[in-house]
Amino acid sequence: MKQVAAAVIIDARGMVTGWSEGARRLTGYAAEAVVGRPAAELLAEDPPPTAMAEQAGVIALRHRDGHRLALTVSACPVPGEDGEARGFVVTALPGPAVTAPAAPGPAAAAQEPASLERAIRQASVSMSALDANERYTWLNDAACAVMGTDEQALVGKFYADRNIVPDDKISQGFLTNLREVLRTGVPVRYETFGKDADDGRERAWSLEMWPVRDDLGAVVQVGIAAFDSSEQHWARRRLALLNEAAAAIGTTLDVVRTAEELVEIAVPRFADFVSVDLLDWVLGADEPAGAQADEVVLRRVAHGSVTEGTPEAVVPLGAKDTYLPFTAPVRAIAEGRAVIGRAGERAFDDWVAERNSREPVGRPYRKGVHSMVTAPLRARGTTLGVAVFLRIGCPDPYTQDDVVLAEELASRAAVCVDNARRFARERTTALALQHSLLPRGLPGQAAVEVAHRYLPCGSVAGIGGDWFDVIPLSGSRVALCVGDVVGHGIQSSATMGRLRTAVRTLADVDLPPDELLTHLDDLVTHLADEEDSDEVAELGATCLYAVYDPVSRRLTLASAGHPPPAVVPPGGAAELIEVTAGPPLGVGGLPFEATELTLPEGSLLALYTDGLIEDRDRDIDHAIAELCRALDLPGASLDAVCDAVLKAVLPEQPGDDVALLLARTHALGTGRVATWDVPPDPAHVAVTRQAAVEQLAAWGLEEEAFVTELVVSELVTNAIRYGEPPIQLRLIRDRALIVEVSDGCSTSPHLRRAHVYDEGGRGLLLVAQLTQRWGSRQTGTGKTIWAEQPLPAE
Repeated sequence: MKQVAAAVIIDARGMVTGWSEGARRLTGYAAEAVVGRPAAELLAEDPPPTAMAEQAGVIALRHRDGHRLALTVSACPVPGEDGEARGFVVTALPGPAVTAPAAPGPAAAAQEPASLERAIRQASVSMSALDANERYTWLNDAACAVMGTDEQALVGKFYADRNIVPDDKISQGFLTNLREVLRTGVPVRYETFGKDADDGRERAWSLEMWPVRDDLGAVVQVGIAAFDSSEQHWARRRLALLNEAAAAIGTTLDVVRTAEELVEIAVPRFADFVSVDLLDWVLGADEPAGAQADEVVLRRVAHGSVTEGTPEAVVPLGAKDTYLPFTAPVRAIAEGRAVIGRAGERAFDDWVAERNSREPVGRPYRKGVHSMVTAPLRARGTTLGVAVFLRIGCPDPYTQDDVVLAEELASRAAVCVDNARRFARERTTALALQHSLLPRGLPGQAAVEVAHRYLPCGSVAGIGGDWFDVIPLSGSRVALCVGDVVGHGIQSSATMGRLRTAVRTLADVDLPPDELLTHLDDLVTHLADEEDSDEVAELGATCLYAVYDPVSRRLTLASAGHPPPAVVPPGGAAELIEVTAGPPLGVGGLPFEATELTLPEGSLLALYTDGLIEDRDRDIDHAIAELCRALDLPGASLDAVCDAVLKAVLPEQPGDDVALLLARTHALGTGRVATWDVPPDPAHVAVTRQAAVEQLAAWGLEEEAFVTELVVSELVTNAIRYGEPPIQLRLIRDRALIVEVSDGCSTSPHLRRAHVYDEGGRGLLLVAQLTQRWGSRQTGTGKTIWAEQPLPAE
């Protein structure tokens, strides 16, 4: 059996700086595990004194697996500029632990140089020497193998002879360092990397150059030892690529962009061509599909190559492709691991032939393809697709280490793709939920003309909880509401839906704005106290609630931590309404105050959420000024004003949701409202009833007189019988005919079931049956009972 020889370089500090393949085979230690460590750590016992003095002998090392290993070693000093040893080149051969003779005889002394020569010549490390004229003087067997010729053909030849080495960066770097050692007499260690001249494969070499001096100390030669460090170099490159991939892949929450980032990081450093194909459900909002059939359909989302335009691609971007059983993508998906393929393998050659037949235009660019790795994109136990890596121009075939790297790149990309997919699904769900909770069509009413805009933010934070509403109230009044649940995501949208429903419920009771916000604040506090609703307290909410009466033209509003609205009177300039800002909803225990003002007919109101004017990169005063300037747009429709406001105030990428509600006020003049004071005497019921009938005749509503006469009679009779003065009857002609009876008693009426022999108790039941809707509301002096009758369209 061939004897293994080892070569090791040790510097003056006793540190290992070079480690040959033979040393690895003898000791079991790889170079990266030894280089940089003290050589003494490898000893199983202290070396004999004779071996230290003579720099030769038998020493005992500890093998990597733990057993004791005896080696016959010899050390050759490497002198420095001052003549002192700067290190040693140590050669070793396996041998039994023998006892050295007390004094070597003449035969042993003569045999020692020959043994040393054989050991160095047969070392697996490439070793050579060049003289001061840069001519080869000696090469060992490993160096001759690297140069591709025998020693006789090289000795005496210039290193720079173009018949020996090419004129490339590796040769130029070698000469530069060789001349430096000859000039300074200082040893040099460096690493070089480049393509092999014979096979074009990339290799890395670690070289040691040291001066060899004559008896007078002059540098006459340079000794050279070269270690093939390609594996270590490639390992460092793989690690660097992984580090870059961690930062470069997944910079956005976009599935396609994430796939493109995987392609960009892999080309050209790891592959000449890369494609990423995903299962169709990954690009939608659906859950993972069931088990795949033998044939797998994938959609191409990204590809790229070292050639501009990626002519190697067979499948266009966005197109589907069906992969048959036993193809690499199907195998990778089924086995859940990367699959490697090489030229000469039947499956690989069949795949190349199928690609060429389907898309012959790209055949020249696929010529030379020789190695492929297909890695599944798997995240959280779910397969999302596959990534295919091809080498065409790069001569190095993929190795098992490359397969591990491909799996790691695909795994990192898969996690980012899955995160993007989950974000897209949650965003789609939140948008659908939010749109289902927002008003789809604002109800018809005559008090105001409205227009609105809602813009969900496009940030990674997700959909927010902004909302708006227009709620018709009794007496032709209308409620305008905007609110904002702080935070983002589905939970924020769900909380918004609960609060909007609560506002509508409280508005139906016809509470004043300050009282409505008080009840809403209590509701949020109760929700926060529930076991499963801690998020309400964490999110918080704001709200602005306003009620406009077109008869009196009075606007009453209250705020719960919300930005104040803006108003533009006809012919005037926009300004903010001074509203007493109450606390945000959920704080509890603090009062809300209502603000009242009279608006000229045709005034423009702007209600909005804070996303319109607040942003970390914007000055809020400047945003408000832009808002007021946009609202002053003369003669424009409300939709045009909405668009102008958003264009003037919002940045290109808003950081929060935006809700904007514009309302232009109308007024009901005296010609559409009739009012009578009613004495608290039952005898005046008939007089009041007759006055109402005459007013209907004046309005041309004789057909509604019969029902109106009965409603007026019942409501006025109840007010006289059960209420308190003052009593007032009011008729309002709007889109509906409204009958209102007010009195000074705050007790609300209610329907009850009258028995057969009861003389009363059927009045409100009759009103409910005859009218479209009815109800009551509290006023500052008592209550108002109202009923509405539909009118034919004018």
